Amino acid sequence: MTALYSLSTDDNGAINVSGELTFNTVSQIVTVASGLFEKLSNLEIDLVNVTRSDSAGLALLVDWVRYAKNTNKNIVFHHMPEQLLALAHASGLDELLPVN
Repeated sequence: MTALYSLSTDDNGAINVSGELTFNTVSQIVTVASGLFEKLSNLEIDLVNVTRSDSAGLALLVDWVRYAKNTNKNIVFHHMPEQLLALAHASGLDELLPVN
């Protein structure tokens, strides 16, 4: 069985998220991400390879924003998928998410 998601860092320290941000994956992603986030002073998160997302994926991004605020780290999301942007807009959370 292939993995439904992956997280990795590139040479510049950006976090690349691939695959699904869904109810099936977010609890696992939280665990993996916490290890990556601790090592970085700024959180640049590239979502260009996210293939599927739902409201749990949106909740994950809000959680990451909260984490960044609580640890005094800058956070920005790059290449936010349209599906997540639509969910954020419909729920009024689009103003909260730092999207580049």
